[in-house]
Amino acid sequence: MDKYKGFYIEKPTGNNIFSYEERHNKKIYVPKLIEGSLEEVIVGDEIVFNEIDEDIEMKAKGLKYMIKYNIKDKEVYIFDNHNHAFYFWMKSLNKKYFTKGCKLVHVDQHKDMREPENYDVNINDIEDVFRYTNEILNVGNFIQPALKHNIFSEVIIIDSSYGFNLKIEEEYVLDIDLDIFSKDMDYIPYRQKMLKIKELIKHAKVITIASSPFFIDQEYAIKVLKELFNYDIIEELY
Repeated sequence: MDKYKGFYIEKPTGNNIFSYEERHNKKIYVPKLIEGSLEEVIVGDEIVFNEIDEDIEMKAKGLKYMIKYNIKDKEVYIFDNHNHAFYFWMKSLNKKYFTKGCKLVHVDQHKDMREPENYDVNINDIEDVFRYTNEILNVGNFIQPALKHNIFSEVIIIDSSYGFNLKIEEEYVLDIDLDIFSKDMDYIPYRQKMLKIKELIKHAKVITIASSPFFIDQEYAIKVLKELFNYDIIEELY
């Protein structure tokens, strides 16, 4: 039974730590994980990320569910806040969907390479991984622990025009933040981003996707997500 059953974080831990003392709302929601299709990727009613930005309390609503989705022989996990990728990497690694020590390809508006408070997690204990993911990690610091624990040998960050022209070789896990399609990233042509990510999807062993509700409109993010997995175009790539 998976630990993601839908719950609130009410203490100033994990993603709930941001502007906690200044905020009126003191809790955020972590959605339930279900096995499903892209049709079940919809916006929910709960606040999943809360932050003070320029003296305004921003209450971002995220996805109704986290989705485990399979395409061909790949595991795809779709969720809102990006730190959950760490948990799903561990689940996939335990099932041997990728080789420990392969590369991580991180496609994102942000590098997400901050240091966490600590690296104290037993990666062989999925319950401890769950605790660490939700209590210690947040949207900006979940990659360093995966490098520290040798889950990945290196991270290749694609957050610029240069990155979208890189050729990725050898085995990799693909990690996508849909905020790469936010207005701030419009200087990189939409088609270029779409085609490159589709190509990366083709060769990835496992795919984790964050909808990042604080950084991109969720309805638009879902529209982009469905285009990324447009069956006709994916079939052409295969």
